[in-house]
Amino acid sequence: MTETAPAAAPRATASTFTTYSPATGERLAEYPAHGPEDVARAVARARTTQAGWAALSASRRRELLLRWKKALADDLDTVARTIARETGKPAGDAALEVVLTLEHLAWAARNAPRVLGRRRVRTGLFTVHQRASLVHRPLGVVGVIGPWNYPLYTPMGSIGYALAAGNAVVFKPSELTPGTGVLLAELFDSAAPEHAGLLATVTGAAATGDALARSGVDKVAFTGSPGTARKVMAVCAETLTPFLAECGGKDAVIVTADADLDAAADAIVWGALSNAGQTCAGVERVYAMREVHEELCARVVDKAAALRTGAGADAAYGPMTLPGQVAVVERHVSGAVAAGGRALLGGPDAVRAPYVAPVVLTEVPEDAPAMTEETFGPVVTVNAVAGVDEAVERANASRYALGAAVFCGSGRTGAAIAARLRAGAVSVNSVLGFAAVPALPFGGSKDSGFGRIHGEEGLRAFTSVQSVTVQRFAPAVALTSFAVPAATRERAVRLARALHRRR
Repeated sequence: MTETAPAAAPRATASTFTTYSPATGERLAEYPAHGPEDVARAVARARTTQAGWAALSASRRRELLLRWKKALADDLDTVARTIARETGKPAGDAALEVVLTLEHLAWAARNAPRVLGRRRVRTGLFTVHQRASLVHRPLGVVGVIGPWNYPLYTPMGSIGYALAAGNAVVFKPSELTPGTGVLLAELFDSAAPEHAGLLATVTGAAATGDALARSGVDKVAFTGSPGTARKVMAVCAETLTPFLAECGGKDAVIVTADADLDAAADAIVWGALSNAGQTCAGVERVYAMREVHEELCARVVDKAAALRTGAGADAAYGPMTLPGQVAVVERHVSGAVAAGGRALLGGPDAVRAPYVAPVVLTEVPEDAPAMTEETFGPVVTVNAVAGVDEAVERANASRYALGAAVFCGSGRTGAAIAARLRAGAVSVNSVLGFAAVPALPFGGSKDSGFGRIHGEEGLRAFTSVQSVTVQRFAPAVALTSFAVPAATRERAVRLARALHRRR
C-alpha cells in the first residue's frame, strides 16, 4: 500500500473554501462559498432563462443537449482529470464515469420528445363527447444537490433529465468536488450560449445546500446520506417543495449452489472494491449457499488480494475521498471481528488513511454494524446460508433497499429470485448491470430514499402532469348541469349500475 499524507477536508473562510487532493493532501483550488443571496440570484437568472428554453421546440432542445454532449465528449480528458483530482479515483475510472454520463444524456435528449409529448387518453361511456389528453409540463427550476463519489454521473441523472424535460437547473455539487460541477456548467454555456445560466452551479457546504432548498426552486433532487436527506426534506416540507432522494444502500448478492463461482467472485470483487467501495449500489453483503460458500470465499480472496491500492497508474482503486469515512470503515471492520466475524483478507490493519486495502469478512453476525449500516468502503462480507429462502430473508432485512444481484445457473431462476427482493434494481449474473442502461429507472425505498431518476420515469419526475379535456360535441344528456331532470339522472344511474354489475 502506498503511504501518503492524509487527505484534508475543505476549509472555508467567510466567503471561500479550498479543496484538497484526497490522495496527497495538496491544495487543489479555491471556490466561493455561495450564500443565500448568491443562490437566489442564480435561481432568478435560471428562471428567466428557463422561459425561453421551455418555449423551444422539443427538437431544438434535443439538438442543443446533444451539442452539450458533444462538448463533454470533446473535453472528456479534462473532465475525467478533474474528477480524478477531486475524488482520487484512477483516471480510467473517471473516464468511464464520463462515458456512462454521455450515454444517459444522449438517451434523455433523444427520448424526451417521445416520452413527454401530449398523449391521448380514452374516455368512458358517459364522457364519449370529450377528447382527453395528458400534457407533461416543465416544473420550472430544479435544484440538484450532488454527491462526491460520482460527481458527474450521479447528479447528471437529475440534471440531464431535468433539462431534457424543459427545466432550468441550479446545481450544488459536494464541497469535495466543486470543480466538476463548475466545469459542467461552463461546458453547457459554451455549447448553448444563447441559454447561458440555464444550468448554474453554486458552490459551498451544507449552508449552500440549505439556501438552495429554501430558494423557491420547484423541486429538489438530492443524493447523499439518509440523515442529511431528512434535514433537506424538512426544509422542503416548509413550502411543500417536491423532493427526490437517493440515499445509498447496503446491497446484497445472492449466490446459488449452481452459480458460476468464478464469474460471481469476479463481479463481487469489482462491485465491492471499485471506487474504493464508495458506490451507493456497490456490493457490501453476499449470501452464498452453504455448499459453495467456502469455495466462493477462496475465489473472492484470491481476486481481491491481487489488487493494489494507491495513487499510481497501476492502482485498482484510490483513496477514501471523504476523510471521515475512514473511521466508519475501521469501526465496521473492528466491530465485525470483535463480534465473532473472521477476516479472510485484511482486517483492522488494512485501514491506513487515506487508503484502505481490500477487506473480506465472513461469519459476521447479521446485527453487526458491518451488516446493517452503509460501510461505503472496500469491505465485503460473505456469509453462508442454508438456502435461497434464507438468503432472500436476510437480503430484505436491511433498512436499505437500493440495488441487489443474483448469481444463478439459470437466468430464469435468477429472475424469479430477483422478483422476491425489495431492492429498486436487481442484476442477474452481473452487478450494477442496470446502471449502464439509460432506459431503466434507478432508485430505492426505505432508507435508500424515494423517487426515480433515469429512463422514462426519470424524465417524468421533472414534470407536472396536466389533464386536459376538450368537449367535442354537446352530450345527449348533460349530467353536469342543474337543468337535467331528476328522472333522466335516475335512468343514467340505473344504466351505469346495470353495466357495472356485469363481470
